[in-house]
Formats: sequence, structure tokens, C-alpha cells
Amino acid sequence: MSVSPSATSPISLVSSVSSVSSAGSAPTQADLYDFVRRAAADTELIDSLPIDPEGRTWVRLDGPGGSEAWLIGWPPGTGTGWHDHADSVGAFLTASGELQENSLAARLPTDGWKTLELTEDVDRVRRLRAGQGRAFGRHHVHEVLNESPDRHAISVHAYYPPLPQIRRYSRSGPVLRLEQVERPEDWQ
Repeated sequence: MSVSPSATSPISLVSSVSSVSSAGSAPTQADLYDFVRRAAADTELIDSLPIDPEGRTWVRLDGPGGSEAWLIGWPPGTGTGWHDHADSVGAFLTASGELQENSLAARLPTDGWKTLELTEDVDRVRRLRAGQGRAFGRHHVHEVLNESPDRHAISVHAYYPPLPQIRRYSRSGPVLRLEQVERPEDWQ
């Protein structure tokens, strides 16, 4: 079950949270990371997220410089599955609880493939406790999980440009298979 309490009307944050280093320019990975760090420290914002014990919840935020941003709640045992954010760069940070990010340290072809066999040394695992996060570049393939058996996690995410698509993958051992391509209208 997924709940989107406010997919159509983003929550605005104070201007210091959504500032970009140089006026009129596209936000960088560092700008996005600074935004998610500041937003995650906003206890009033974090406490405003509706929590569902069975499914992820999310609220859209006004990100810096025209970026797309989300506040996401993760019940115990939930995750995203393997995916990428196409041509967008991004950042995310755990505001409460702990998340695990499994990622691939490999540059994948962007188009024209359905199945790839990965080498043994591409897997990366990061445990991100409250206050920890990361920025990432285009075509970053990962999955994010709340592996806690009993504790919710909350995180803040930002992407630029706003997500044109998300590619979803299945993984069986070293085999990564493209399963579906989602567009913004599929999740908003």
C-alpha cells in the first residue's frame, strides 16, 4: 500500500533550505545534498509526514532550483527494488531510523538492452543512519531498504532535472534485467 498525501501540492520549505549556490543555475549534486541535509534536520517537516504501518508514504517538497524533492516514510521491511533515475542527479539522506542502500559501481548502457550479466566486484552496500546520506550521478542503479523489523525510517530525496523516468530492474545473482520504465504520470 502506498499513500501519497500531497503529490499535487508540494510543501514549501524556508528559503534557506531551498537556496542554490548561484542564482539561476541548475542545482549541483552538492546543492541537492545540502537541501536534503537541511530538510532532514527540520523536525517540524519530518514530524508532518503521515506514517502508514503497511506501506511507504511520501509528500512532495519544493526542491532547490526547480528540482524534484520528496519526503518518504519507510515502514519496517519495505524497499524500492532495483532502479535508476535516468538522466537526473540526486541526493538522499536518512532523517530518522536507518536505511540500507545497495548499489552497483558500474556504468550501465542507458538504452537498447534488457539483460546484463554483472561482474563480481560491482556491488556496494551502505548503511545510512539518521543524519547520513549521499549524492549520486546520472544512471545510478540502486535499491533502498528499511531492513528494521520494528522501526520506521524517514528520508528526504532530491533530483535534478525532475525525474523524466525511472527504470526498474530485477536482480537474480549476477543477472540484472530491465523490467519496466515508469514516467512521472505513473507515480504522481
